[in-house]
Amino acid sequence: MPNLTLLYSQGVLVEQLTNVFVTKTFPNHYSLVTGLYAESHGIVANHMYDPISHKHFSIRETDPMWWSAGQPLWLTAQKSGYKTATVMWPGSSVPNRTATHFFNYNSSMPFQERLAHVINWMSGDGKEERVMFAALYWEEPDTSGHLLGPDDTPAMSKVLKEVDDHIGLLISELKRVGLWGRINVLVTSDHGMAQCSAERLIRLDDCLHQDNYTLADRTPVAAVIPLADPATVYALLKKCHANMTAYLKEDIPDRLHYKNNKRIQEILLIADEGWTIIQRGDKLPQLGDHGYDNALPSMHPFLAATGPSFQRGYQIPHLRSVDIYPLMCHLLSVPPQPNNGTLTEARGLLAAQNYWKILLIIILVVGVSLLLTTCAVFSRLLRWVRPFMRVPVNDLEYLLE
Repeated sequence: MPNLTLLYSQGVLVEQLTNVFVTKTFPNHYSLVTGLYAESHGIVANHMYDPISHKHFSIRETDPMWWSAGQPLWLTAQKSGYKTATVMWPGSSVPNRTATHFFNYNSSMPFQERLAHVINWMSGDGKEERVMFAALYWEEPDTSGHLLGPDDTPAMSKVLKEVDDHIGLLISELKRVGLWGRINVLVTSDHGMAQCSAERLIRLDDCLHQDNYTLADRTPVAAVIPLADPATVYALLKKCHANMTAYLKEDIPDRLHYKNNKRIQEILLIADEGWTIIQRGDKLPQLGDHGYDNALPSMHPFLAATGPSFQRGYQIPHLRSVDIYPLMCHLLSVPPQPNNGTLTEARGLLAAQNYWKILLIIILVVGVSLLLTTCAVFSRLLRWVRPFMRVPVNDLEYLLE
């Protein structure tokens, strides 16, 4: 991927982002622009059930009720006086919560057209004040990864080449309007992808009767709503399959940050990497999937960034995806909303850090030099001071008189 390599060779590369659980599109896209875990911003899955309103959420949902627990960066930036833009980013077309410029989701709009709008808004096109923050969403390679599976190397290589061509188009368009090298560009994915197979199916109806439960979300993390006694349903699911772990809500591991929200159901089922949870039958929903435990390397995306604020040719192995939000707030000089991220690790990506390192080295060198000089001067002064002399006894007697 030569264009991606060009981008991060002139900037920074985070080899693996630890994204939020569940490792699905909507929770993670909203985490990128809020800095919040899914349990904090409330978009806990691509499909979910709200027990208070008794409403079901799907990926076309724009009811503000679902989105109001987190404030996305385009709103925060607008409150600081900036113009902003979003192109089909999850959560960006919610009424009264939109950027200055935005598009409702339309999968048929090609990448070139989406990018053209962003370039026009960011350059101002000579007609209006240019935007200071823009977020653009593109479906690939996620769509093809689901359809073909990530292990289909020939087919996925073709898809990745197209993605790389789009990055090349982004670079060339920014150069054309004179923005390349003048603005900060971040390219990332929200999750990874694991290969699935028909030999790795977990059928819930093999473990309990379908009248005992319903599903708010399916695979590879299934959110179970018990219709019978919850303890009985949980006991049956706990021993259902060796490659699936069942948790009562209160027992979900703290490291997942996935229990403190009303939309997380009483029982959570997590499949092992590459396994698929279905209710019945033998049909494999898709050849590639994500949503698994966010500790798995296969679920980790990358982050590449370049621009005047970033170091050049710098790489780090790990970063949390919730740390990207405070980083972007820092780049925009806008006050961040309360979030679960930190600048501690991300600060090392910034070019300004080099200046502080150099300044620290200079201070240390000057400090050591001053210390050595002081010691040398003090040593010479000691030589000039008259050495201690004993007073003769006769003189002492004279003084006593």
